[in-house]
Amino acid sequence: MKVAIIEPLGIPEEQVYEIARQKLGDEVEVEYFAEVSADPAVQIERARGAEVVVDTNIKLTEEAIRGFDSCKLLDIAFTGIDHVDMDTCRELGIMVNNCAGYSTACVADLAFGMVISLMRNLSKCDTAVRNGGTLAGLIGNELEGKRFGIIGTGAIGMRVAKIADAFGCEVVAYSRTVKDVPYIKYMSLDEVMATSDIISLHMPNNAETRGMISAEKIALMKKNAILINLARGPVLDSQALADALNSDKIGGACIDVYEMEPPIPGDHPLLNCKNTLCTPHVAFASKEAMVKRAHIVFENIAAYMSGIPQNVMK
Repeated sequence: MKVAIIEPLGIPEEQVYEIARQKLGDEVEVEYFAEVSADPAVQIERARGAEVVVDTNIKLTEEAIRGFDSCKLLDIAFTGIDHVDMDTCRELGIMVNNCAGYSTACVADLAFGMVISLMRNLSKCDTAVRNGGTLAGLIGNELEGKRFGIIGTGAIGMRVAKIADAFGCEVVAYSRTVKDVPYIKYMSLDEVMATSDIISLHMPNNAETRGMISAEKIALMKKNAILINLARGPVLDSQALADALNSDKIGGACIDVYEMEPPIPGDHPLLNCKNTLCTPHVAFASKEAMVKRAHIVFENIAAYMSGIPQNVMK
């Protein structure tokens, strides 16, 4: 059986082959491509003859998927699959799985790194001390005692909730699935938006969630509230958020995801508004997470080969 890894996995190539050997043995042919390409023709050529095709978060169109001549399993080395044409996969009978769980810790880490940086004015503090300044005008806020709202209590949302509780926050949440956790109080979406000091988004991008955080929902937020989006760009109305920030209707925003993958156009509204900390879709990418992800990629393939597939997406 041939496995084609058509996009890099973010760790050294020799480590990829070593993990593959550990998980799959020596009888599986693994071909690894260390350069990114979103060109369907290149993707098709790389996947030629492979029963298993491994992709990361690079878009896979109908053209590319139809061109995978031998593919039976599409192993997505990412949590979300909204960049994959799932309708074509279903039509062709191609199984799709993801790598759920590899980035849970690092996404939660970044959520708190960003919100603390914004609340404590760390960027401005760094600039001040390098230019002979003082703390004047740089007194920030602390997390303890704040109401921390979470939208989406999957694995990442639950970890964020646990950390927020450890910081001494009151944790409230809105989610499709309500979980019995002593320190989380579930509310309606409008209640979470209207009463939280910090709101952190952790839902997938799908028909149900796309545009969920609309101008109407943003208008419910408290004047000093901070919105964190480390989920998916399309769940949020970027222009409405920028308008709210620029008119001082909310306190700030921490943004890692956008309607497109970086590089982000310079005229994007969230790159040109007040009190916003932006990062280039890096939440999922720690050195440790990349190794975890590689292990899950090959564990998925081993499970498929055993006839008991895991992390299967519908």
